[in-house]
Amino acid sequence: MCCVVICAVFAACVLIYYAPSGCYDCCVRCIGAVPYPSLVATLLCYAGMALFCGCGHEALSQTEVLVETYFARNIQDYVVVASFIKYSQYVIYGLASFFFLYGILLLAEGFYATSAVKQTFGEFRSTQFGRCLSLTFIIVTYFLAFIWLAVFAFTAIPVFFLFNMEQTCHDINILAETTPSINQHAWICMDARQYGLLPWNAMPGKVCGMTLASICKTGEFYVTYDLYIAAFAGAGITLLALFLYMVATTYNYAVLRFLGRKGIR
Repeated sequence: MCCVVICAVFAACVLIYYAPSGCYDCCVRCIGAVPYPSLVATLLCYAGMALFCGCGHEALSQTEVLVETYFARNIQDYVVVASFIKYSQYVIYGLASFFFLYGILLLAEGFYATSAVKQTFGEFRSTQFGRCLSLTFIIVTYFLAFIWLAVFAFTAIPVFFLFNMEQTCHDINILAETTPSINQHAWICMDARQYGLLPWNAMPGKVCGMTLASICKTGEFYVTYDLYIAAFAGAGITLLALFLYMVATTYNYAVLRFLGRKGIR
């Protein structure tokens, strides 16, 4: 995406440089009318949601495989987790569609409210409906930012679990190399029930010793770990985009209010 944007900017600069003077002035005015904060926020939002939705969807599928294979023997023990993963994947589909449309709306609102429009068209028409629309975007964006802050914190839970699992495997490998007795590291375990992945009556619910160390050497473990890290990073990028949207929409509303008080309608 960054390469596409850079190439587009370079092509626009070349066209502006070799264009006639009338086209040059028009291009400069058009580029000056772009709401760059909203544009950057939209690009960040799309990049973050692509990471969060794509990697999160696949990570949930891999999590179901890990839990089913190593932490639960009875299907009734992880049926709740399987249902949660299934519905979470449906929610991811909805989030991708919603943020795609909402990003377009906020970008369009940024084009409408930017002060550069006044310089481009010679006038700025600020209506009561436009100010109400900007205020609505502010409220919705603040509400989404608080909700996404909770999503960002929730996404850290599987990353924390897999990080602890990797560190535990590292400790087991060190003990296995330094101590000849198997009993020295057989008591080191990872209990999925402590993290809410399984009910407390699930059997075995935990994996210990060299069995745990062998899980950490599988490709499924590292793929799942990397996917959750990417999804966590995507959630953080999306949260940053929402903060930028909050700043941009608040500024746009302030501009509209100022122009309304000045009698420019």
